[in-house]
Amino acid sequence: MAKIAYILLCHKDPEAIIKQAQRLTAVGDYMSIHFDASANPAHYAQIKDALKDNDHVTYAHKRIKCGWGEWSLVQATLYAVESAVDAFPKATHFYMLSGDCMAVKSAEYTHQFLDDNDADFIESFDYFESDWIKTGMKEERLIYRHFFNERTQKWRFYTSFNMQRKFGITRDIPDDIQVMIGSQWWCLRRRTVEWVLDFTRQRKDVMRFFRTTWIPDETFFQTIVRHVVPKEEIRTRTLTFLMFTDYGMPVTFYDDHYDLLLSQDFLFARKISPEAKDLKRRLGLLYAAVGVQFKISNEGTSLFKFLTGRGRIGRRFGMRFWETESTLGRERELMIVICKKWHVAKRVLERIRQVTNVPALEYIFNEEDTPLPDLGGIQKTLGKRARHRRALMRMLFDYYETDKLIVCMDPGNVDLLQDFAGDRSVTRMLEIDCGFSDDYLIGHAMRVGLAGDQTSTDTLERLLPTIRNDMIFESDRIRDAGFENLEKMREGAGAEENAKALASFLRISPEKAFEIAQADYLFSD
Repeated sequence: MAKIAYILLCHKDPEAIIKQAQRLTAVGDYMSIHFDASANPAHYAQIKDALKDNDHVTYAHKRIKCGWGEWSLVQATLYAVESAVDAFPKATHFYMLSGDCMAVKSAEYTHQFLDDNDADFIESFDYFESDWIKTGMKEERLIYRHFFNERTQKWRFYTSFNMQRKFGITRDIPDDIQVMIGSQWWCLRRRTVEWVLDFTRQRKDVMRFFRTTWIPDETFFQTIVRHVVPKEEIRTRTLTFLMFTDYGMPVTFYDDHYDLLLSQDFLFARKISPEAKDLKRRLGLLYAAVGVQFKISNEGTSLFKFLTGRGRIGRRFGMRFWETESTLGRERELMIVICKKWHVAKRVLERIRQVTNVPALEYIFNEEDTPLPDLGGIQKTLGKRARHRRALMRMLFDYYETDKLIVCMDPGNVDLLQDFAGDRSVTRMLEIDCGFSDDYLIGHAMRVGLAGDQTSTDTLERLLPTIRNDMIFESDRIRDAGFENLEKMREGAGAEENAKALASFLRISPEKAFEIAQADYLFSD
């Protein structure tokens, strides 16, 4: 059975640290604590006094002052790891934590998970090839020497950096090292930790290199573990659930996130709000619980992106300079069917094909596998189609040798709709207004990754109104856009009323339009 030595880096909230240590060691696990040397000495004394009789707790053999982005964070971790290796010979795994982390699974589940997965869990992506670093310095973190703290010594940090860059004072990365990057929250097997410590003693050149890199807690262990352990034994992921906002700040969890956290495929979560007292209480009881069954749905990240992304409206596809004067053609007619229920739009399109000879294509800007002719590669990905939308549409008109073309679009594609409506060609639109039952919305949430088979009922009940309002919002945006040639079919309307909209949209006779609209299966789910 796995026995875990938790490596805890902390600098505040001694009461929370004491409780965390007591919870995690109560079931037989261990903890090695590094309490920042720059923190309140009374707090450290309080921790040591409260845990003095707990032989499952030890402390880093040396305490140092830590600063964000500095080597000191890595050195503090190494001190705590060295103490844990010496103090806990029965520990099979070493798990990196912060004072803001809490278990979101029971010890029983956690130990069984580690027994079933003989591997090291650490994010370890290629530093240069991956897109882990989104903005800011990349190569500069490594090839220049960083001696100062960017947050507390900003002038010195950037003066030193700019001087090195100005005079070309760079250095090489050690030849046999492939620098990797990832989250600092890892879980490593004992053998791996011992290999890493051996490496630190043998490779002084690598240690010197990392001591003056910037933000080495994102690269040091990630690089060394990949160097000493076969890649087949590494799971490039963290077992700690954490999310970041668009501004690079970690998302904080509160009392109402309990069910969400338990349903994620992770063992711990970060960051738990200090004010989330009920959440802390429930998670604290959970770690010692026995026989708890967890339903893993793992929708947390996609759900957060969906909820925080609402309302951020901008031109997602800015016009390229070569498309400024482009047009589909003054004599051409582009007819767009707009519907959130794609299966309904596809049925309407099929009926249109049966009654008219107008070429009709399905969701070419939403579904990668929509059948399209070979247009020289422009049709291969959704990204290319969206970027070169007018060129794509012109080529489709030419391919089908027609001046009339029908395509389907999702109501969320309002930017594309506005772009085509502004073209010098004739653009007509048909919005199909459908009803959305709770069952349909749940299915939609699962299809787009907002929920899973194991998502709790409470989570779904909170999510459904948001999804429903989002769909209403998309329809309102289309209405507010004031499109000139916009018709509307409604699920609750009769065939005669919908036939009028179809006749105007397609410019066909009322009889042919009624032939399309009278199909009783169009709106079936």
